Amino acid sequence: MLIHNVLRRAVARVDGPQLSIAKLNASRLSIAELDASRLSIVGSDASRVPMARFNGSGLSGRGAFHQQSMKRWLSTTNGRDPPKPPPKTGPEFPMLIIPTVEKPPAHSPLADTISDPPKPKEIVAHLERHVIGQHHAKRVLAVALYNHYVKLRAGMLQPNSESIRHEKSNVMLVGPSGTGKTLLAKTLAELLKVPFAMCDATTLTEAGYVGEDVESLLQRLLDSAGGNIARAQCGIVFLDEVDKLAKQAAPEGTRDVGGEGVQQALLKMLEGTLAPISARNRASIGGGSKDSTNFDTSKLLFILSGAFSGLDNVVRSRMEERSLGFGTGSKAKEHKALTEVTPTDLMHYGMIPEFIGRVPVVAVLEALDESALVRTLTEPRHALLKQYESLLAVQGVKLVFTPDALHAVAREALRAGTGARGLRSIMERVLLPVMYEAPGAGYAKVTFDERAVVNGTSPRIDMAAKSKSSRG
Repeated sequence: MLIHNVLRRAVARVDGPQLSIAKLNASRLSIAELDASRLSIVGSDASRVPMARFNGSGLSGRGAFHQQSMKRWLSTTNGRDPPKPPPKTGPEFPMLIIPTVEKPPAHSPLADTISDPPKPKEIVAHLERHVIGQHHAKRVLAVALYNHYVKLRAGMLQPNSESIRHEKSNVMLVGPSGTGKTLLAKTLAELLKVPFAMCDATTLTEAGYVGEDVESLLQRLLDSAGGNIARAQCGIVFLDEVDKLAKQAAPEGTRDVGGEGVQQALLKMLEGTLAPISARNRASIGGGSKDSTNFDTSKLLFILSGAFSGLDNVVRSRMEERSLGFGTGSKAKEHKALTEVTPTDLMHYGMIPEFIGRVPVVAVLEALDESALVRTLTEPRHALLKQYESLLAVQGVKLVFTPDALHAVAREALRAGTGARGLRSIMERVLLPVMYEAPGAGYAKVTFDERAVVNGTSPRIDMAAKSKSSRG
């Protein structure tokens, strides 16, 4: 019918009163009888208009196909595989072109946003170069991260498929301060090259109260993605100090707007929802058109972390109750309680059940011992000792810490209970006199031993040769 209508309109435009179509065979689009004394088809694409036979006095007119040319075409091709049409001449009449519509391949605009994620073993190998210890936590994170982005890419590459719908697997990192929780999340974001937003949960409040609401997390992702909302929706949100959101006993007549209220506000975002972007934030995504006012959080990976101080007591209490009467209470106390944490323990701690249910993956980080702290000082790519060595090397000074001095620094961090976070403050205190005197003093080498770290005695200083000769 489409071709029939196209022919009818084209013929009518050429010379309507003198043209008529007697018979039309729709199955082959063959014109059985055409009474046309002045029909001319100029510029028509013969390859797109197959004609089986013509019955008439011929085709004539300015720029038309001659009857002999048409007969030759029919005799050589039988109307099935027509050659290219002859060149156009003369004024053109409406062309009889039947458009070919091809179905475009299925493609999601997010398919070009994220590359194939590294394999879990590759992720762990990368983490080993930056974070010391925590082997179990690294494996848990690597698998969760890999599976999340594999699911995401599979959904993007087959947007119209009726495949099984996958749910998100957000991650909870539990461990003492200074065990590498924040560093693990940052290193993962750098490896994947995806937008990364980090926020302290203690600054969040319910919407309408003084403080930041949960929408600020999305704004930080947009800023990290340069305003590209498609990239931002595939990013990572790291929420630290989440243990501070535990329910608190609020005074009568007041609301816990910074604890349970924030947990409630985060529920939809953790599960996946279309969160509206407020008017003040729409400028970050190019103006605030209707298509860009909602942020889809179903593709976000949330990594939550907290020290959960006292959670080990909750776990130990549960384990001792279970072991009453079997004489294993002492063994339960010796067990690493946090490795046995369950969702029930987290709920007893003060996290609401709905919140825990949306964070199914829990990884426990162990406190670093003295040996691990020494390795943290020296082995990672951006190790603290390497940072100070390069800083003094710019001034021509070689910095050396003996093994005893490194262990002394680690022991002080253990006594302070600050883990790896306390290493920098100790190093700053120990190196302060040298960093004050070294510029312009002609130092060539400074060596710290255990006494210099523990008692604060002066390190061994070797002067440069030029300085020695000038003094002599």
